[in-house]
Amino acid sequence: MTAVAHQSLWLLPAMALSLVAPNVWAQSEEDAAEPFITVTSPRLERNLYETPAAVSVTNAPEIREGQQRLQLDESLSTVPGLFFQNRYNFAQNLRLSTRGFGARSPFGIRGIRIQVDGIPYTLPDGQSQVDSIDLDSAQRIEVIRGPASVQYGNAAGGVIDITTARGDELPQGGRIRLDGGSDDYRKATVQGSGVNGNTSAVGTLSWLNVNGHREQSEAEKGIFNGRLSHVLSEGRRVTATFNALYNPKSEDPAGLTAAQVAEDRNQATDNAKSLDSAQSVDQQTLGVEYRDSQLLPGTLTVNTFYNRRDFRQQLPFPGPSQIAYDRNFYGTGAQYQQVSELTGRTFKWVVGADLQRQEDDRRRYRVVFNPGQIQDEAQTATNFAVFGQGDLALTDQWNLSLGARWDQLRLAIDDRFFNDTAFDSGDSVADDSGSRTFREVSGVVGLSYRFAPQHQVYATVGTAFESPTFTEFANPDGGNGFNPDIEPQQALNRELGMRGVIGEGLAFDVAIFSILVDDEIVINDQGAQTFYRNAGETRRQGLELGIDWDISYAWRVTSALTLADYELRDFTDEQGNDADGNDIPGLPSTLWVNEVKWQGAGGRFAALESQYIGEFYAENSNQTEVSDVWLLSARVGDRFLIGDQTLSVYAGLRNLLDEDYFANVRVNANADRPVADRGYFEPGPGRTFYAGVEWSF
Repeated sequence: MTAVAHQSLWLLPAMALSLVAPNVWAQSEEDAAEPFITVTSPRLERNLYETPAAVSVTNAPEIREGQQRLQLDESLSTVPGLFFQNRYNFAQNLRLSTRGFGARSPFGIRGIRIQVDGIPYTLPDGQSQVDSIDLDSAQRIEVIRGPASVQYGNAAGGVIDITTARGDELPQGGRIRLDGGSDDYRKATVQGSGVNGNTSAVGTLSWLNVNGHREQSEAEKGIFNGRLSHVLSEGRRVTATFNALYNPKSEDPAGLTAAQVAEDRNQATDNAKSLDSAQSVDQQTLGVEYRDSQLLPGTLTVNTFYNRRDFRQQLPFPGPSQIAYDRNFYGTGAQYQQVSELTGRTFKWVVGADLQRQEDDRRRYRVVFNPGQIQDEAQTATNFAVFGQGDLALTDQWNLSLGARWDQLRLAIDDRFFNDTAFDSGDSVADDSGSRTFREVSGVVGLSYRFAPQHQVYATVGTAFESPTFTEFANPDGGNGFNPDIEPQQALNRELGMRGVIGEGLAFDVAIFSILVDDEIVINDQGAQTFYRNAGETRRQGLELGIDWDISYAWRVTSALTLADYELRDFTDEQGNDADGNDIPGLPSTLWVNEVKWQGAGGRFAALESQYIGEFYAENSNQTEVSDVWLLSARVGDRFLIGDQTLSVYAGLRNLLDEDYFANVRVNANADRPVADRGYFEPGPGRTFYAGVEWSF
């Protein structure tokens, strides 16, 4: 992005304010209805128009209507600033980045906080799994698009907070849903809910089968999500949530080189087929929340959870490529929120503490060339944190926000393979045992000006940190223990934003951000084993604009535009070359999503979505450019009342224009090979179709 473009980004909010202001002041106080959108993901529960952060809210209709409900990108595609990849490879899971956080992860989600019903799906070491999220149960999704370490600590470069429905939030009864479509896609969902006195319950069971558009891409998985809630007395409620994932097989066709893509976009690599690369997962999660607004003047919330995950995976390359772990992840947290007075002004505040522990029994095996076990480790991560935030109403319109959090994170490995096997046999094998402890302080200060009931301007400055994961602690000098030189990366986030509603139907949300990251964690060397190091810094800056316009009762337009510049600074690439000024790989500078929706009487609807993804690079050296692409999708549906029951039908088309594009790009893949031989590319499917029927009774 040019210097002129950079300057233009900072002019846009001023221009927008000049356009909005005449419309704002033309409203009388009586005409401007008080908006009531409460957000809870920033931990301090408050009105959206009092929140000094880029927060987006997606509700049940946008999550469910005519959607397959397979991945989060369906529900969040019109949230500015979010970039999703890997929708179709269930073995590697959805990849997500926001403002550059999460981009370096070769698979899965890294550097972004995920939680469901108050249960963290992000581990203490910063990795997240989203394969068990049940979108058939989701009632609401809140997204914090900027760093949030002051709320959640490690690896909170952004937050996705999902809430599933309780039984008393749904109509009593049940529903059955059946889907089918291209690539032998089949999905069945059954849900039942009910209320008995002060107790409510809901359970949702879904089963998915799909053969995939590429060779070696079959997937099969089932998800159960249930909630049992009981009101003890007025203001006191206890809610238990149980989630189970059974994923017997998700195949991995692997990334292709450019030559392989040109030969056959739908092929899998020879290694993927010969090794039958795939994963299997068996996971159960139980969480309990107690909420009490009567015991004390404010509201006390206590959460506890336990997660057990058994995981097996054959990666699509020979050598040490079969991994397995058994995980126990558990913890508890408490927070207390109250509204008080300070110097005669309203003061909203929250304090709390979190304690979480991750225990992994991890193994690794070599499958060819002297096959056998090569790793047997007990990996533990323990995080303890205390935090506090407060909002002080300086005047009726000005609000000052302050927050701080202290984290202690300890990561440790007990190398049982070295102690029990290699040492006894006399093999020359490094002992990976060791531990590292990090103590980090995060802070944020924000100023908000609510210059009309439905308009707000805010400015925020905050810090965030992201620790190395267990994988990134490998010692590159061949010595024992953890890499003593790698440290958490540190981010300074500056944000200026404005949100509001013009007239009766045009809502807008604009945010400018500038983030400096020191000690960025990058690949140091990638051969038989990948090593990491801290290298230089990165600069991320850009503009996010969201518009939601109800043109009439029937027509609605939603648009999400992201213009950004992600730059490596004081940086050397994976080959040792000077990469100062290069783009951060895996991040397009332009994202633009638009949806036009028509809503008829009785639940009839039609929607057309366009998505533009700008060009980006596949590696730090910026030698491989991924071309930009336009993608179109459409969905339609109708609803029929049959007595007191409802029958819904719907259908959708993805990639209407049958474009060749990449559903995922494996950033910095195979960095030890020549560029032309690196398997970056996972081609997306051509035009695909799905349809379904839902019976509610």
